[in-house]
Amino acid sequence: HVQLVESGGGSVQAGGSLRLSCAVSGVTFTYSRNCMGWFRQTPGREREGVARIGSNGLTTYAGSVKGRFTISRDNAKNTLYLQMNSLKPEDTAMYYCAAKRSGYCYTWSLSSFDYWGQGTQVTVS
Repeated sequence: HVQLVESGGGSVQAGGSLRLSCAVSGVTFTYSRNCMGWFRQTPGREREGVARIGSNGLTTYAGSVKGRFTISRDNAKNTLYLQMNSLKPEDTAMYYCAAKRSGYCYTWSLSSFDYWGQGTQVTVS
């Protein structure tokens, strides 16, 4: 039973920083070989990709966060991170981490991600 548990969300003033974590457990695949991603969603809008990272460490970011957010992974701890700097009010959303069983990491397609966390709220004022 695969579980993804996000933490680190909260309220912060514009210009501040937060670091989100996503702990992955119960995996039946080799964590280090799969694609991981962060997504976010606000009420009434579709869930959108924020950042993703492949097994080779290759990262991709949404244009709106590029240069401010950094995705990283600690394969020894089965943990994914999202460092968010220079936060803006428009970054306010529920943030979700997601995992693929495969290492294919070239799409934001929601249906291509096999596992999802419950989300952590980020509020920027």
